[in-house]
Amino acid sequence: MLNVNNNAAQIKREILVRISKLMFEGRLEEGVHYIPKEMVPHGKEPLRCCIFHDREIIRQRVIARLGISVEEYDDDRRLADYAREALAREKPTEPFLTVLHDACNACVKTHFMVTNACQACFARPCTMNCAKKAVKVYKGRAHIDSDLCVNCGLCMNNCPYHAIIKIPVPCEEACPVGAISKDASGRERIDYSKCIACGHCMSECPFGAMMDKSQLVDVIKHIMAGKKVVALYAPAIAAQFKAQCGQFESALLEAGFSEVMEVAAGADICAQKEAEEFEKRMDRGDKLMTTSCCSAYVMAVKKHVPALLECVSETRSPMHYIAEAAKKADPDCVAVFIGPCLAKRKEGMDDEFVDFVLSVEEIAAFFIAKEIDVSKMTPRTDEGRYVPTATGRGFAASGGVAAAVKARLVHPERLRFTTINGLDKAGMKNLAYYGKIQSGEVALTPETPNLVEVMSCEGGCIAGPSVISNPKVAAVQLKKYVESGSNE
Repeated sequence: MLNVNNNAAQIKREILVRISKLMFEGRLEEGVHYIPKEMVPHGKEPLRCCIFHDREIIRQRVIARLGISVEEYDDDRRLADYAREALAREKPTEPFLTVLHDACNACVKTHFMVTNACQACFARPCTMNCAKKAVKVYKGRAHIDSDLCVNCGLCMNNCPYHAIIKIPVPCEEACPVGAISKDASGRERIDYSKCIACGHCMSECPFGAMMDKSQLVDVIKHIMAGKKVVALYAPAIAAQFKAQCGQFESALLEAGFSEVMEVAAGADICAQKEAEEFEKRMDRGDKLMTTSCCSAYVMAVKKHVPALLECVSETRSPMHYIAEAAKKADPDCVAVFIGPCLAKRKEGMDDEFVDFVLSVEEIAAFFIAKEIDVSKMTPRTDEGRYVPTATGRGFAASGGVAAAVKARLVHPERLRFTTINGLDKAGMKNLAYYGKIQSGEVALTPETPNLVEVMSCEGGCIAGPSVISNPKVAAVQLKKYVESGSNE
């Protein structure tokens, strides 16, 4: 995963902060026009050919952050027109991703390259192991014939000097389902019939050309209108801020949300329902069950491993259950899920109880615009509120869902669980394997897992595509959050 601290990410976050401030000042239409000039002033060293090209890219990034597809971009329209369109919008629009073709580097096709570390050694395993005879040694170095090479990587794997390297197309390499490919111009496009909204392309593109369409304008608009806006925050979000339990909730209330609810409470409901469903499935002789809380995984099964579909738990996600609780308490409230996940955007659009989905990037920008320091907030200590269990809060880490289900089983001795920790290409192969078990192509054994937990992001939700904290740091912070004040 590309480090969360990089220039592309910082630029996108700065735009969110600027848009948020304009919203709070009530002058989005008036001020949005100046964002490109303010971010790329005269005298600043250009990243591309000139500052005017840089400003054009910023302009398109602003459009994406207003929640509008850049594919619909018209350079004759003013940013104020796009801002007006965003403010008039009643609900988010699909698709959830947009590609900035002008920002795309049009990376050359994935290939292997011999570096000057090559020693033209006597063993020559690069040539000996190439079935296509694409590698030859001359002029004191190995050379790869691109016309013969099939990109198998055997030359790289066998070089004792690590002199052969792979030059990938980062977004294509990151996509586990082959949903990204080049158009006629050499730039990337997304096939949404294959896309599972995992967000890996967005995380890995070093040019920031893959962008999610923000819903921050929509949420701030409702807050500014005085509506009851309820924040539903996922456990992974609390792990993004170095704060005590309760401080993040106080920050959300200070920011203008009317009420705050932990999605971990929905995770408790989800875990209980999945435990009951697992027992019933085993009683009726099912081969296996998989978890269902990761919506990217559920999309992956529907689109790419249909043989596994009947094994996916029928239980809804924690987001659904907590949003349902919010709507039962007040049917007129605006329910806003806050998480690190792109796939939740799609799930939120399809969920009858969820109005909007914000990323941790967006809520962090919200706090900056409001000058709120989460670490300095007085922790919320309301009595009488439901406090989620430690296992419910632990959903955010890989293995956490299976652990929560196990803790609620009447017969835990029946459980044999495994985890698929990340849906990369290898993870998709694992899914296909379990699909074959379900279809009967692969025989069951006494050791075959009967519960499979699947997380799209390696490490769990704390490593989602919109995180602002290093996943390893977030894992430590999540552990503290889980241990502080959870019910057992």
